[in-house]
Amino acid sequence: MNQYPIISFIGAGNMSRAIIGGLLKNGYPADHIWATAPDTDMLTDLKTQGLNTTADNHEAVAASEIVILGVKPQVMKQVCTELSQTLANSAPLLVSLAAGVTIASMERWIGTQIPTVRCMPNTPALVQTGASGLFANNLVSQVQREQTEQILGAVGITVWVTQESEIDAVTAISGSGPAYYFLMMEAMIDAGETLGLSRETAKALALQTAAGAARMVQETGEEPAELRRRVTSPKGTTEQAILSFQADGLETVVLRALTACRNRAIELAQEMDKS
Repeated sequence: MNQYPIISFIGAGNMSRAIIGGLLKNGYPADHIWATAPDTDMLTDLKTQGLNTTADNHEAVAASEIVILGVKPQVMKQVCTELSQTLANSAPLLVSLAAGVTIASMERWIGTQIPTVRCMPNTPALVQTGASGLFANNLVSQVQREQTEQILGAVGITVWVTQESEIDAVTAISGSGPAYYFLMMEAMIDAGETLGLSRETAKALALQTAAGAARMVQETGEEPAELRRRVTSPKGTTEQAILSFQADGLETVVLRALTACRNRAIELAQEMDKS
């Protein structure tokens, strides 16, 4: 496997820049990376880091073994259609970061099948702690799977799913998931303030507790349920909070919320498929 295949990022928004940053931190050669944007002034900082930059998507795609589509879902049809001939000619590995855009839609817009990976990343990729769900069509080779893992692994963990429909569940768990934890942090900070702490103190405690809880699960290898049991002493303070959460149906609330998220992801994909 070529350790450093030429990669082009079509669209240099936040997620593309996060991945580029992760690759560079991991030693990926800057001159093996292309970045495009309609206005090259938007790419000045990337050019100063040694990347190839251009406003011509065709130039970047033609030079690349891997093409990462980092554009918004609403413009994916336009981008794929405009690049259809160039993509068909070069047949690179295509990696889509666009939510709600199926591989079938991309194939229809491009007019042919090429090796394609659909990726559902999340915003913690911006600080190299992302989680990306990946699905590959049957044209993607094992080498290309490894290349995809190398790229997305630069900003966090990667998990492959075996059915494209599972990407909708990935969206519900990790794609949209950071917002759920942010909401919980908000609620805990507000509650801490109500209980008499300063907002700064409540925020510091809530954020460090969230980070520490996640790290404990990751580093101990224990199930969250087991770690919860260990800190929930019978008739203790933690037990009272847990019993209150359970009395209010927390598990049911979470399932209902994630199901709603998954269902909306399905709807968006269906809407895009009709375009």
